[in-house]
Amino acid sequence: MKKQMALPLSHIRVLDLTRVRAGPTCVRQLADWGADVVKIEQPGRGDGQMGDSRLGPDFQNLHRNKRSMTLNLKTERGKAVFMRLAESADVVVENYRPQVKHRLGIDYEAVKAVNPAIVYASISGFGQDGPYGDLPGFDQVAQGMGGLMSITGLRGQGPVRAGIPVADLSAGLYAATGILIALIGRAKTGEGQWVRTSLLEAQVAMLDFQAERWLLNGEVPPQAGNNHPTAIPTGVFATRDGHINIAATGDAIYKRFCAVMGREDWLADARYDTPGNRSANRDEMNAEIEAITQTRTSREWIAAFNEAGVPAGYIYGIDEVFDDPQTKHLGMAASATHPDLGDIDLVAQPLKLSGSAFAVRRPTPGLGEHTDEVLAEAGYSAADIEALRAAGSV
Repeated sequence: MKKQMALPLSHIRVLDLTRVRAGPTCVRQLADWGADVVKIEQPGRGDGQMGDSRLGPDFQNLHRNKRSMTLNLKTERGKAVFMRLAESADVVVENYRPQVKHRLGIDYEAVKAVNPAIVYASISGFGQDGPYGDLPGFDQVAQGMGGLMSITGLRGQGPVRAGIPVADLSAGLYAATGILIALIGRAKTGEGQWVRTSLLEAQVAMLDFQAERWLLNGEVPPQAGNNHPTAIPTGVFATRDGHINIAATGDAIYKRFCAVMGREDWLADARYDTPGNRSANRDEMNAEIEAITQTRTSREWIAAFNEAGVPAGYIYGIDEVFDDPQTKHLGMAASATHPDLGDIDLVAQPLKLSGSAFAVRRPTPGLGEHTDEVLAEAGYSAADIEALRAAGSV
């Protein structure tokens, strides 16, 4: 039997000050791969989760593999406890509005003064400074200002938000990447860094080639609906019993696609013989394709395209996603046992490491469940902890 290695971040201690989604997404990446994450929450209130109870799906999925303690950072004693914890921590992550951490006295420079090796990560709506620096951030606002809503949806439909919080999630993932980069750098220098990103920066970066079309060529990408913006024919096509995606881009795949469709004549058709011509006649070509795809079922077309090496796939509802045999094979539903909810499934990590298996090692904690435990590890006696609690500091 292959020996299971320790999780790669098991030597890292993280103080988690984050709330809502972008910050928790970042910290979840660290917790899932072994970091000892202490989620610091307001006594009696928690982290003020958005639109979901603590036992709801959102909160449960974001905060697995963490410990929770309560700490009132607005009190001097609470701040002193935080600084004591920070002395031996490796990472601090926060997503307050930029000035809040300074008002509380727990900003990067303050923490660096007690721990020069700290990696301190800040996620904001629009950056730590600048014209919009102290404005509150929200995913849909960042989607709009970051350009995503202008290229999402059907032509002429008007702006459309993505079906997931792209700006939040990508900001969290970029922040996690930045933390890991800083930790690797610290291994050489012994010094930490302040890692910063924002919803707006992450959303602009996620535009990727759509942004570069403007930066390099001065081209403003329009809405393309279900069509790929540049690769044609790629899009959604109706079948006898539903819809499928087809991606027939590139000369070799396009030839195979025409053969499966029984339309080798398209290869010499002046309307469709080059990518540029297919782009100019996209609507006409799509109509001809769909007239054919509607003659057979989705399953029949998927089988035919797969056999020919033409990328194609079903368009699932979320329930069908988790019923698909490949999704099951990949283990994208991770089991956990919660003291109140019983046996549940959470969304698994999409990463596979050869020597470290992802698992939900502990379910999402109750509010302050580990307060005494964390304080005791920091050297506080039972009497100290009781005094902190009596003072409203924990």
